[in-house]
Amino acid sequence: MASPTLLTPTSKPKSLPLVRPKSTTTTSGIATKSNATAVIRQTGRREFVALIAGILSPALLSPVSPAKAASDEEYIKETEEVINKVRTTITMEKTSPNVAAAVSELRETSNSWVAKYRREKDLLGRASFRDIYSALNAVSGHYISFGPTAPIPAKRKARILEEMETAEKALLRGR
Repeated sequence: MASPTLLTPTSKPKSLPLVRPKSTTTTSGIATKSNATAVIRQTGRREFVALIAGILSPALLSPVSPAKAASDEEYIKETEEVINKVRTTITMEKTSPNVAAAVSELRETSNSWVAKYRREKDLLGRASFRDIYSALNAVSGHYISFGPTAPIPAKRKARILEEMETAEKALLRGR
């Protein structure tokens, strides 16, 4: 049973009352002039500090360049590792006890590879990148839809392995 002190959503949201700064009053009930100017100064000071913080922020003083992949050799090495992981994972027997672990490792590897290289404009036009990306998309889509222990259909497996071969050939040619 719910406690009566718990807040429950209502059909009509109520607006909160505005909070005004307290001002001291004299015996006659009128706010003093110095308190009113102090409130104005305080508001002006906050705006000034916010403005200065925006102007002097590090993002404006030294623009940050996007992260780049280290080198072409690194791309080739990591792409070959991804190719080998995809091949070993999709050729495993579904009764193997290591299938789920291999699929989760493949997902981590493919996610990090895609996150690292998909923003590299130099790599987007390469045949190796296109083929690997397509194959990873097919493999990930299959395991997300059907689970890590579901075998990949023969037709899809053949297409993925063919894309891996063409990507490997393209890597060897520097494409």
